[in-house]
Amino acid sequence: MITVKQSLDDLSRGLRERPDEIMLEIGAGGELLIARIRIGATLLLLLLPIANLLLGGSYYESFSGALGAFGAFLLSLLWLRLAKHHRLYRWLPFVSAACDVSMVSAVLCTLALNNPSAGLNSVVVWCCYPLAIISTSLRNDVRVCLLAGGLAIVQFSLLSIFIMHQGSSPVASVDYGTVSVSNQVQRIVILIAISMLTAVVVYRMQLLVQLSGTDGLTGLPNRLYLNHRVPHLLQQAKLENATLSIAIIDMDLFKRINDDLGHIIGDRALRHAVQILREQLNAEEPLIRIGGEEFLLVMRMPIGSAWERIEFLRKHLNANPFLSHRDAAPRTMSFSAGLACCPHDASDISGLLKHADRRLQAAKLQGRNRVIARE
Repeated sequence: MITVKQSLDDLSRGLRERPDEIMLEIGAGGELLIARIRIGATLLLLLLPIANLLLGGSYYESFSGALGAFGAFLLSLLWLRLAKHHRLYRWLPFVSAACDVSMVSAVLCTLALNNPSAGLNSVVVWCCYPLAIISTSLRNDVRVCLLAGGLAIVQFSLLSIFIMHQGSSPVASVDYGTVSVSNQVQRIVILIAISMLTAVVVYRMQLLVQLSGTDGLTGLPNRLYLNHRVPHLLQQAKLENATLSIAIIDMDLFKRINDDLGHIIGDRALRHAVQILREQLNAEEPLIRIGGEEFLLVMRMPIGSAWERIEFLRKHLNANPFLSHRDAAPRTMSFSAGLACCPHDASDISGLLKHADRRLQAAKLQGRNRVIARE
């Protein structure tokens, strides 16, 4: 019972929180992969109606299957085209997942028009529901998983209720057997189980990536974020013809705090500095811990505006001293920073870091507690 409750709490948290940016970036690659797999799968599905017709199946069933597979193929081409520009279509995973599920329901409805029992007892078509739900795991977003699962459950339940209430006699056929309430309930339970399991697996993946990309002491993104996310931010800035600036921030003489007060107090001092800085930053300004008492701040603005931003943060930190304990004397904290911008200084992350680090060293040589944006 505790495990079930914990899993439900995890799902609830996953719905409330937006997935990690790294997960979304990986999920965008998953959406592109699904789009390519979808094209291959629909081409294979086109062979099923042909095989059914050659093996003595009805013309109507073969035509319905071919029509559904061809429609799915056309949509697959559209999803593939949109997935190549995923940053412009953030809604794509939700719409494509909903469309995959709805296509399965549409084929079942088409079969039911000619043979009501086929609409509920066609195992081959029904198995496409679990495939559509499980494939959402490649998108790395719990919300998409639960959307696909919930939609499959609702659509199949409504289809079952509608067909089973059409007349008093049992719904049955020679090819598909008798439609029973127990069979439909079992299938709905299976869909619920698959949806929950897929969502929990995806949430655990999100949590793992978040933990691996988060600094344990400060709660800031770490070098994993720097290596995987910042290059995409640079690429996005280039596509939008925008300017992106970075700042390497290094706490001044922080080793003295560790030497004078100990590493435990030093950790508290570092968390204090991070808290003071984060209070002034917005969601579009990620602060990354890249090692020790050194940080990287990414800003979507020209270097002049970035200098003013960092200078404000420097003064704000100076104005909020650290108290090691209640009766201790306030200890002023400061930092030195070096800036660089894309595309003026460099167009890649290594070049930007090189320029920013050189200016950081210049700030230290000039007496620390200052920000330098130009040599």
